[in-house]
This record gives sequence, structure tokens and C-alpha cells, in this order.
Amino acid sequence: MYRGEVWWANLPDPVGSEPGYRRPVLVVQDDTFTQSRISTVIVVVITSNIRLAEAPGNVLLPYAASGLSRDSVANVSQILTVNKTFLVERIGALPDHLQKEIDEGLRTILYWDSKKNQAQIKPKLAL
Repeated sequence: MYRGEVWWANLPDPVGSEPGYRRPVLVVQDDTFTQSRISTVIVVVITSNIRLAEAPGNVLLPYAASGLSRDSVANVSQILTVNKTFLVERIGALPDHLQKEIDEGLRTILYWDSKKNQAQIKPKLAL
């Protein structure tokens, strides 16, 4: 499994608003780790709820580009770390331009824009 690939995942039963059951996910973890002996992988949930494409950071995935049977949305607010054994079937791989959009979405949701948060970085206090 590699970064940018879409997989079917068998997730546990959901609790509250967590995603669950069999659903597509996108691998977002760096290949250094996906190809290591680490038994987990970081993914974002993919949904067929197209309205979620309007949420900040989310990315519309046309079916032809994702390998899925219908247009879907990478929901960057649902980041999961799952055991690699949960990923049971490779569906496809996203083109670079969509992966770059997802990277931007992850930066947004995780507040990784150094220009935005530079002014808010506070020096650590000496103990």
C-alpha cells in the first residue's frame, strides 16, 4: 500500500459520529512508513455524500479518477489511524493533482500553514 491509494477498509462498528463498517479510505501516510514494519496506516475517510465537498479542505473525487463507482469526497476532517489489516482491497490511486488538493485540505484542517500560525507561536517558558 502506498500514499495516494484508495482502499476498501473494514472498519469497526462506529461509535457516535465515527466512521465505520466497510468503506473506502485514502492512504495519506508517507510511503516511508507505509512500507515499514509499522502495523498501522493513516487514512482519510471517503464518502459518497457529495454535499461534504463544500466543507473546508474536503476534495471531490470524480469516480473516473478514484476507481470508485461514483463521485465521492475525501473527508479530511475524518483522519484515522488503522491497522493495515483493515485495508482489504485496493481500488485505485489518485492522480497527483487530487493528492495535492488533499494535502492542502490536510494543512487546513490541521492548521499547518506556517504563515497563519507564525504569529501565534509563543516561546516556551523556562522551567
